[in-house]
Amino acid sequence: MRENTVRVVMAHAAWADGSSWNKVIAGLRSEGVKSVAAPLPLTSLADDVAALERTLERVDGPVVVVGHAYSGAVIASTSDEKVASLVYVTALAPDEGETVADVFYRGERHPRAPELGPDRHDLIWLPEDAFAGAFAQQASAREQALLAATQRPLAAGCIAVPVGRPAWRDRPSWFLVAEEDRMIPAENQRFMAGRMKARTRTAPTDHLPMLTAPAEVVAIVMEAVREAGSGR
Repeated sequence: MRENTVRVVMAHAAWADGSSWNKVIAGLRSEGVKSVAAPLPLTSLADDVAALERTLERVDGPVVVVGHAYSGAVIASTSDEKVASLVYVTALAPDEGETVADVFYRGERHPRAPELGPDRHDLIWLPEDAFAGAFAQQASAREQALLAATQRPLAAGCIAVPVGRPAWRDRPSWFLVAEEDRMIPAENQRFMAGRMKARTRTAPTDHLPMLTAPAEVVAIVMEAVREAGSGR
């Protein structure tokens, strides 16, 4: 198979790491598309944007950047000119002057959504039972246990910083709405996707479709890859 010249860079969110994209990376490789997951420290929004941009420096363009949940704010904060488009996977998309918390807490919460708050180190951990109850309820029990055991906390300050002009205002964007998401309700996702004028797909999946519905994620990323490759 001929290798695609478009590259994909993915950003993970809170309570996860780059391995959350493993199934998507494999799916894109089968389509001839090389991809890499940026390792985010989750220590501040500025630190995470810097980590993403260090990864982008290592990749030839054009590039499709993909973000999940919190990292929707991260991918929209890059100024790298190689970025051709953005793909939001049940992600958060604050507009200029808004914080991640503003959009995360918009609207009515799902009854199974966990209560979240920082510990004495100002880190936000996901309660262990939330992985099965809200974060990845469609995953296997083994996968849920592994997610809980390997989770990486999010510094509370990451979600409290107003963002600048987001890249989705100036670049094409796509949005995968997860209809069974209990962390970011689908209604909130549709609001953000509509405000972005993103090309939108929906899927009957939970908050972690990269793990539980990777084919859906690969399909929407490939839409962005094909357009970036066409030069439109």
